[in-house]
This record gives sequence, structure tokens and C-alpha cells, in this order.
Amino acid sequence: MRDPSGRLLQLLSLLQTPRDWSGTELAGRLGVTARTIRRDIDRLRDLGYPVHATHGNTGGYRLTAGTAMPPLLLDDDEATAIAIGLRTAAAGAVTGIEDASLRALAKLEQVLPRRLRHRVAALTEAAVSLPPQDGALPAADPAVLALLAAACVTRETVRFTYTDAGGRETRRLAQPHRLVTAGRRWYLVAHDEDRAGWRTFRADRITGPQRTGTRGPERALPGGADAASWAMDALAGGSGTIKARLLLHVSAEDAAEHVTAWQGVLEPLDDRSCLLHTRSDSMRFLAYRVTLLPLAYTLLDPPELAGHLAAIAGRASRAVRSFTAPP
Repeated sequence: MRDPSGRLLQLLSLLQTPRDWSGTELAGRLGVTARTIRRDIDRLRDLGYPVHATHGNTGGYRLTAGTAMPPLLLDDDEATAIAIGLRTAAAGAVTGIEDASLRALAKLEQVLPRRLRHRVAALTEAAVSLPPQDGALPAADPAVLALLAAACVTRETVRFTYTDAGGRETRRLAQPHRLVTAGRRWYLVAHDEDRAGWRTFRADRITGPQRTGTRGPERALPGGADAASWAMDALAGGSGTIKARLLLHVSAEDAAEHVTAWQGVLEPLDDRSCLLHTRSDSMRFLAYRVTLLPLAYTLLDPPELAGHLAAIAGRASRAVRSFTAPP
């Protein structure tokens, strides 16, 4: 690439990806010599970009954190994703960042090309968010989320206090793996070092996190599961103080085609029936979840759930009786 300015911008774009680049790799990507790459790296440093270099067989160049945030280069998809994310954050899913999200969004949309501005507007106008089922949900602390996110990237173990659904506090030492958002809640999927097992923690129940400076081994979730699927299984099977059991009148294999992990955990019985175990913090929301099942079922427990299901069935029945089809 002969244009020095264009080459410098492309080099900066490559360095902004979270990895180390060898001089040979960069030279090959840009079609120049390793000597030219070294000169361009020096130019970026003169412009205030903190480019760190390491030597040896595994060495290379990486853009690191400095004393000030330099300008970022974003492609169309990245800019669109950030704009939509900022609009979502402005809705208050994370405590204390609504105003900052709106300010950042205003700056970003001011410089967005017209084609991207229209794309962002179309996506945000077409998408709606459901309100919380049981009033305002506790929001996560952005400082806690930022610390946990950094620990996920570096595989650094973290100590924190965790408060369970019953209000009991315990000290945990865990290696964060991924942050997962479900509805308006954030969850941390992590390996609990003291208990030698994988756990899913609600981020709003994590307080006082402290990075230990110790990196753990690179771990994969059991069975090669991805973090989103693992969190859904954990939430369906182990989240909530109210437990329910349903007898489904189909085999577990057939039920698995219709029952999502969000709705509960299946337990095979025979070739014509299975059990569904599900939980929630709210009897009302648990009833709504059960009514979404597209299968025949019998409620086994708790008996209190029967009244909520009957109320839903009564409202639906009255709505159907009073419905008049258009001519």
C-alpha cells in the first residue's frame, strides 16, 4: 500500500483487534516491508496511540491502554452495534450509566454516515422491550460488570461476596468465563475455584469484587456448551425459590423439541411421559411460563400454582366466549 495515510489507518484498524500481531504478519497484510511497519508504529506512537511491542518468537505488536483514550476506527457493523447497545443501555438495564449512554450516543450519531443512521433508527424503532414481570428489577453495577468483563478476557480469578436468593452471603473465589444477559438481568458464568465446579451468578448480587492478579487455566464448559446455553440451563433448573413439577404426556425426546431450556429441565420416565422441573422467584410468572407449554401436562406440585393457572384459564375462556368474529 503506497498511500502512507491510508496504510496508517489500516494498520491502526488491525492493531485495535485484541491480539498480538507480528511484524511479518502486518507487513504481509499491508504489502510493505517489516522496516516500513516499524516506522508506521513509531508514527502511531507519536500520535498518542500506545503500541506495545514484545520480542521473541511469540512477540509482536499490540495496542494497549494509555493515559487517554485515542480515536477508534469502527467498521459499519461495529458502529451500528455500538449505537444500538448505547440505546439499550440508556433504558436503564445497568445502574448509573443512562446519562453517560445518552451522551455517548449523541456523539456517535453526530458522526454516523447517513446510511448507518437510517439503519440504527430502523432497528431501534422496530424493536421493543418487555417490561419486568414483577416490577423494577435490580440493576447491575457498571463497575462490577467492567471488572468481571476484564477478568473474563484475561482469565484472572476474582474474589467477591455473593448474596443468594435467601439473603445468605458467602465469599467466592472464581475464574470468570463469560457475562450473559437474559432479559434485564446480567449473569456471570464462572468456575468456582473453592467448590471446583461451574456456577452461574446474578451480577446484581455480586459485591466487592477484587482481582487477584492470578490467571487460571483456559477452561471450556462441560460438554463443549456455549455460555448462553449453559446459563439458560442453570436458570431454568436452579434459579428461583419456588419449585414446580409437571408431568408431560409425551416422551422426553418429543418434549425436547418443544420445551426450551428457559422453561425447565426434563427428566425421562418412559416412552409416553416425562417430568418437567422448573423454578421461579414469582408464582405468577411461573404460571405464565407453564401456560406457554404447547404440550398436554398435569400439575404435580406445588398446589398453590393451580390457582394461578385456573385464573389464567378463566380469563382466556371469558375472552373467547365474548369474542365476535368479523363478518
